Amino acid sequence: MGIIVQKFGGTSVADPEKIHNVANAVIKEKENGNDVVVVVSAMGHTTDYLIKLAKEVTKNPDSREMDMLLSTGEQVSIALLAMAIQSHGYNAVSMNGQQVGIITECIHSKARIVDIKTEKLQKHLKEGKIIVVAGFQGVTPDGEITTLGRGGSDTSAVAIAAALNADRCDIYTDVEGVYATDPRIVPNIQKSDIISYEEMLELARVGANVLHPRSVETAKQFNVPLRVRSSFKLDNLGTLIIGVENMEIYKPVAGVAADSSQIRILLSELPDIPGTAAKVFGELAKNNISVDMIIQSLASNGTNSIAFTVDEGEIESAIEIVNKVKTDFNAGEISVDDNIAKVSIVGAGMVDRPGIAADMFKALAENDINIKMISTSEIKISCLVEKENANKAIKALCKEFGLETEIEAVVKGDLPNV
Repeated sequence: MGIIVQKFGGTSVADPEKIHNVANAVIKEKENGNDVVVVVSAMGHTTDYLIKLAKEVTKNPDSREMDMLLSTGEQVSIALLAMAIQSHGYNAVSMNGQQVGIITECIHSKARIVDIKTEKLQKHLKEGKIIVVAGFQGVTPDGEITTLGRGGSDTSAVAIAAALNADRCDIYTDVEGVYATDPRIVPNIQKSDIISYEEMLELARVGANVLHPRSVETAKQFNVPLRVRSSFKLDNLGTLIIGVENMEIYKPVAGVAADSSQIRILLSELPDIPGTAAKVFGELAKNNISVDMIIQSLASNGTNSIAFTVDEGEIESAIEIVNKVKTDFNAGEISVDDNIAKVSIVGAGMVDRPGIAADMFKALAENDINIKMISTSEIKISCLVEKENANKAIKALCKEFGLETEIEAVVKGDLPNV
């Protein structure tokens, strides 16, 4: 007998019928002889509704009060799922983040988990109970409720699996596994039976709406095997995610993703002196603003221009900070470009295959897609393109790297949000 952690997203528990479907999946795992811990998100679009409600009350809701509000969504779904499991004759108990002992940083809206107290979880498991845990939330050491950011239920599930030394963590979604790209854009796209943590992490970071990046980071750090499975096809094993050292890499490119939530900021006429870039990005880091792609270029007049991208949700704060830096350095104009999408190819097999970047750029050029910025890593190449060209770029790159099949993927409802 082992421990299996299961996670179900909001669309999987959107109504009573789906809640009973989830209960059946949980019971099936229990009947396989395993102890089961289930992590669930808020029902359907509850979180979106609560955010909308808060903004109808005030344009700038306090982050602490937002965490108090948003954490209520999961409490509804865990209680209902526990009731559904009990109605089938099985012993179940629901627990919120505070009851479990999910300890986080003292940061609201996007806290990181620092510890999980397993005593209560172990006690309930020894008593034969199925435990239903609220995802997306935790508590600070001094008792303040926090949330982990959108999609944080994935992170909750993997962190609990790591803390319990679980045999596996299954992430149930509306699709049958991890596809090489969004099946809504390329219907006949390949599904991976197995993919590495490294590839999945990069795909999650560049826009693949399957797993939260922090959940993959945690799985990789603690070597927790992950499966991405369908909530509607319980016999389908989906996609297994493990370490790259345990895999044979046959294809240079495992997936293609696009992120249309990035905005590019350009700050011109910065002094060409040591410490300029450190000042710009240091101020952004102090304010918890993550920066993605960066390019610095030397102008003909001896000054520098720095262009970088941030998430659209942080643009107002980023502009405020960049304006301050502009004043401090007496720099030039700030320009903002929101008509961009970051298109990326990801694959552990790139490391030993020369010419992948050239093939990517050729495929984009043949489809009249202009590249605005480029960034690379060992297993990823990203290009900024105009937002309207994102889907065309995905189709071109899937064709270029042979990621299509003759079978169309089946997608039920919305793809999961991370």
